[in-house]
Amino acid sequence: MVTIYDLAKKTGFSSTTVSKALNNYSDVSEKTKKKILETAAEMGYLPNAHAQSLSTKKSWTIGVMFAEDNEVGMKHPFFNAIIESFRKFVEREGYDLIFASRNLRKRDTSYLEHFLYRAVDGIVVICSDPQDPQVQEMINSHVPIVVIDMTDQNCSVVYSDNIEGGMLAVNYLHSLGHTKIAHISGDPDIDAGAQRIKGFMKGMENVKLPIREEYVVNGGFFSIDEGRTAMNKLLELEDLPTAVFVSGDHMAIGAMEAIKEKGLRIPEDISIIGYDDIDMAAYVSPKLTTVRQDTDRIGASAGQLLIEQMNEKKKMLTTDIIPVELIIRESCTSIK
Repeated sequence: MVTIYDLAKKTGFSSTTVSKALNNYSDVSEKTKKKILETAAEMGYLPNAHAQSLSTKKSWTIGVMFAEDNEVGMKHPFFNAIIESFRKFVEREGYDLIFASRNLRKRDTSYLEHFLYRAVDGIVVICSDPQDPQVQEMINSHVPIVVIDMTDQNCSVVYSDNIEGGMLAVNYLHSLGHTKIAHISGDPDIDAGAQRIKGFMKGMENVKLPIREEYVVNGGFFSIDEGRTAMNKLLELEDLPTAVFVSGDHMAIGAMEAIKEKGLRIPEDISIIGYDDIDMAAYVSPKLTTVRQDTDRIGASAGQLLIEQMNEKKKMLTTDIIPVELIIRESCTSIK
């Protein structure tokens, strides 16, 4: 195994200078760093993680927790894209990820206890139930933490501008001449669901359209099946909506299936607009108009906020609300 002493001998620098260059100290010139790093790469030098931990007082690991009721986790393309963006950002800074297992609950060990045992430097929580006691335990601990897709917490949070997203959807449908606009919402106990409901209602108020109670259906936890079920409830009404804003693309795809099963056409009979802009949205028929969440920016922002806290060795209460964008495709049309 190549050591820093081997690198020192090869480069002609002292072992202290080599160590500082490898740990990116500011008192080593860029020219010297470049030579040492290139030599380290050529010789296949691998730093000893235990030795690094002792010298830096860091484990260079980040705990990752998913906590969503439908247990989709990383199989959902939106959250998969966020964690991939987060991973790329923190790995460039030298961190590895440790994922918490759901089996911890069965072993009577909390997520916080597990992460403390693994000595993580920080925690990121994704897609959370704000009422989950284990999530709240981590949020209220001393460990640096960032929560994605939750609002108003005792920690740093990153989430999309869901209220603006709901308003964008309603404004677009109204611009096409729709006045009978329904909403298949996410569960209102989830922050994203509640915020998009607010956006829908605010959008309807802004364009002076009435909100009909029977036109707002709880679609649950953003799955295709729940979207189909919610749409079937709307299709049972005597006075059908001409357009539906659906709080997630998976639910929107389920809603589109329900409409087609009833022999109705999209968008000629009912226009559909989704939320997320998952990859599948561009390939369903008709291609789904939707509100895009910037997953790259969400993941990178979460990574930056968490690394800042870990470097400062303290929690910070920072909120980063990421803008959304309307993506117009084929699933909406104007009223003839």
